[in-house]
Amino acid sequence: MSSTGLAMTHLVPLAKELDENKVTPGVLGFIVFAVMAASVWLLMKSMNRHMNRVNFEQAPAPKAPAGTASPSAGAEPAKGE
Repeated sequence: MSSTGLAMTHLVPLAKELDENKVTPGVLGFIVFAVMAASVWLLMKSMNRHMNRVNFEQAPAPKAPAGTASPSAGAEPAKGE
């Protein structure tokens, strides 16, 4: 019993020195942060793979026969006409 009492007399002053208003995330906070960081990294890696598969070149417009005019080539009529 005396060793327990001796340990308590040394630990009680240390516990009183702790700021009761100070909150720390601890191990659980680190694990949650690490999981979130890993998931963001995996999402960015997946997005990079998907973006590399996308073809950004625009397909050329289909050519109209020589005798017809395309609707975008001529001037559009004014509104109300």
